[in-house]
Amino acid sequence: MNILHLSDLHLCPEGMKAYGVVDSHALAQRACETIAQLAVRADAVIITGDLADCGFAEEYQRLNGILARLAPLPVFLIPGNHDRREEMLAQLPGLRHSEDFIQYSVEDFPVRLVLLDSVVAGETHGELCPARLAWLERTLAAEPERETMIALHHPPFLTGVKQFDDINLRNHAEFRALIARHKQVTRIISGHHHRMIVGNVAQAIGFVAPSIAYQFMLTHDADIEMGFNLEPSAFLLHSWTPEQGFVTQSAFVEPFPGPFPILLGEDYPGRAVS
Repeated sequence: MNILHLSDLHLCPEGMKAYGVVDSHALAQRACETIAQLAVRADAVIITGDLADCGFAEEYQRLNGILARLAPLPVFLIPGNHDRREEMLAQLPGLRHSEDFIQYSVEDFPVRLVLLDSVVAGETHGELCPARLAWLERTLAAEPERETMIALHHPPFLTGVKQFDDINLRNHAEFRALIARHKQVTRIISGHHHRMIVGNVAQAIGFVAPSIAYQFMLTHDADIEMGFNLEPSAFLLHSWTPEQGFVTQSAFVEPFPGPFPILLGEDYPGRAVS
């Protein structure tokens, strides 16, 4: 099973660029082209939030065009802090949701997918309120023997970068304790930080995907104001087999020169000596 993990598209209305710099729609289109050319058969796509830049209806209408380019792959969406639930539900036909939140489980694959809504309206950080935590507890308890991947927008672990950790999942300790009670959860994927980051969440490995639109700078200086740069856009491929479990790799959106043949020299030390 192969799951493509995209995040933070930040689609803008036509003619506008994210922060006046980034043509996020063009980058999302290029991501679709790259996915179409991958020498890997994908089974599903998960986009972990910040689909739109401001949550406008037009931005989600443009997202529908992106989703059409990914067809026939099933695409599973959750909101980020730049999204508006009411516009997502109004503009994205068939979007799954549960009660007041855009969260749901997917039972169609060998690995169970549980997608969470971690958005706090009007805030940049995330949090799972008691109702969402209770829903997650019930959902995981219903299938205790089935390997499970969880997706949410806000990373549920500390990174050591203060600017990131101030806006992550605010009740990450409570979330970690819940995950520890459900050993079938082996992968937790998220976005929000616009960098490739790996961390532990109890027994699970957590992955933050790079952004399709732009990347945030890497710094451990808490006094630096966080900015973004134009490092290459990328997405993740999470591959699962019963024998190995999950293996994760990254793929860049933009094309690069190559491939070139690997021509081993006569002095290569790995060459067998007869």
